[in-house]
Amino acid sequence: MVGDFNRRQMLKTTAIAAGTAVLGGPAAVAAIKVDKKDSGFVYSLNMSTIRGQNLGFIKELEVAAKAGFTSVEIWLDTLQTYLQSGGSLTEAKKIINGLGLKVENAIGFAQWIVDDDATRQKALTQLQGEMDMLAKIDCHRIAAPPAGAIKLPLIGLNTIAERYSTIFKMGKQSGVIPQLEMWGGSVNLKQVSQVLYVVAACGDADARILLDVFHVYKGQSPVEGLAFVGDGALEIFHVNDYPAGISPEKISEPDRVYPGDGIAPIKQILKRAKHPDKPLIISCEVFNKGYYAQDALVVAKTALAKMKAVAG
Repeated sequence: MVGDFNRRQMLKTTAIAAGTAVLGGPAAVAAIKVDKKDSGFVYSLNMSTIRGQNLGFIKELEVAAKAGFTSVEIWLDTLQTYLQSGGSLTEAKKIINGLGLKVENAIGFAQWIVDDDATRQKALTQLQGEMDMLAKIDCHRIAAPPAGAIKLPLIGLNTIAERYSTIFKMGKQSGVIPQLEMWGGSVNLKQVSQVLYVVAACGDADARILLDVFHVYKGQSPVEGLAFVGDGALEIFHVNDYPAGISPEKISEPDRVYPGDGIAPIKQILKRAKHPDKPLIISCEVFNKGYYAQDALVVAKTALAKMKAVAG
């Protein structure tokens, strides 16, 4: 993230990833070699991957299910648009269950971390409402990135730990645990070591972090450091890739490509992050305008096949 850059703004970005691989259609998807041994991972689709097609909440779910996913990450603004258009949480839950899907996590941007007291209090009210809403569709996680604090001032990690502890306690009461998300382009919470410190300082074994292949590179965290994450702290890992020739300082969100189509050490990352006793949810999260120009089902199928290929 650069400046006030966030995920909503990135969707308006005109940059197209250097070296973007644009597949020709279903035949190209079928040609990808997939290892059938899937043990150790749950494959999820982050709806960012097909967000540019503007399908709407229900259609995104239908595409994910048709592509072969059983797990998804939704975006809260898309769910809220569905509700404002006459949908209901009861109906959404019925549709999700009918499609055989599990909503593993929700992507939101409440500014719980910022120094401004009024903004932070508003964010806590927002977050509480979002948690209550997600609980009704059996989604028990919500992303907690450093939204609103990507630029200076630098906030002390102990202060961040106190603020995370506040939203974590809200989450335990709601049954929706905030996943402390690392953003490599942010001033705050840009490295693996920092999010680990915060959840450790929180003092509760149920605290969780959310990592991302792109952000590991963008924030220049050593891959070897993932060995210290531990089995309990990490339940979801956003997977993607990036092309050669772009430095961490210059690379941006739309540069992401499918896992396996770039130079990221994904196999090494997954080996470090994989749980010995429970599956790790790996969720494809890209924001690629080249993919947004394609049929959403082709993109979703490709994402699943590419993830299975690198995880195998």
